[in-house]
Amino acid sequence: MRAIVTGQVGMDKKTYLQGTVDHARDQGDMLRLFNIGDMMYAEGRDIHPGRILDLPWSRLNSLRRAAFKDVIADSKGIDNVIVNTHATFRWRHGLFPAFDLDQITAFNPDLLICLVDNIEVVHHRLHAEHDIDATLKDCMVWREEEILATEIIATALHKPFYIVSRGRHESTIRTMQRLVCKPEMRKVYPSFPMSHVVDMPDVLTEIEGFRAELAKHFVTFDPADVDEKLLLDRAIIAAKEGQDFLLVEPHAYGGGRNAPILKVKVREVLDIAGDIDGQIYMRDFKLIDQSDMIVSYVPELGRDGKSMPGLSSGVERELHHAFEHTKEVYVVWKPRKAPSPFITETATKIFTSTQEALNYFESQGMFVQTNLFGG
Repeated sequence: MRAIVTGQVGMDKKTYLQGTVDHARDQGDMLRLFNIGDMMYAEGRDIHPGRILDLPWSRLNSLRRAAFKDVIADSKGIDNVIVNTHATFRWRHGLFPAFDLDQITAFNPDLLICLVDNIEVVHHRLHAEHDIDATLKDCMVWREEEILATEIIATALHKPFYIVSRGRHESTIRTMQRLVCKPEMRKVYPSFPMSHVVDMPDVLTEIEGFRAELAKHFVTFDPADVDEKLLLDRAIIAAKEGQDFLLVEPHAYGGGRNAPILKVKVREVLDIAGDIDGQIYMRDFKLIDQSDMIVSYVPELGRDGKSMPGLSSGVERELHHAFEHTKEVYVVWKPRKAPSPFITETATKIFTSTQEALNYFESQGMFVQTNLFGG
């Protein structure tokens, strides 16, 4: 498959996509990566690192066209290709496009992917790599623009469009690799309660096991790979306590335990509260739309000696959206209390455990053979 991968500045896409290439090689798939930014710097050897976006538009466009011309020529005859580029730039020049539709048409991609990440992490990388002053709000707006522009390109070319969350899990690299190299694999949206089970470690362990099992066998678009709602919840608490900053733990940076602790302004997080909620609503529905099926895990919750279904309003809305858009709807129902007609009448099938669901999926031929490393 020939894929164009976009994403705002601050994603560190090159490192992530090189990880995708390495993972593909481990699975026996040959995947070629073209980094448009590196190729533009190679064309303009006089440009200082990190300063290419400060060039006049005319020269920036000329460099990009030269780089993409080489991609079109060099990628001929290669089965699996990723072109790492951008759809838009929001820089000192303002907002401007970062693509030429005639060249993208000539490259003839099979799919277009927009990579996203937690906004506080993008904000940190952006300022670590560039001399620019941008707020969290700026980064949120840029992300929306990048998603929209990439989707418009895909629509114009009549090609599939996907949002992939970089997140903090290595499994997202597997998702990217499978999208490009394993198009025959089923695409699944795992649905589960999130915000109101954060203080329930046993339930979280159940949900993590459910997510991990699905990720072994499918291309999964996991809504928890970008989780800015937790950042907002923490900011609200911090504001009530009179704190000016939040400290985000190193693992959230996506670089392991040696990554730096991020210092985030509470006021900036509160300023994007509406953006966080709005983009979660938009993004999760798009993740469902780009999937073949939804698999929802409904745990049993116990509070004050009472048990109840862990069916959040978000999960209910996701199931209804999937049903209305004719997706296959599967539910793993753990509570002892029977599900309501709003579940039974919209679900393709209901299971009592994750393993029962997996056995059914396998019996229906939904699993594609992968190697021991997870394909």
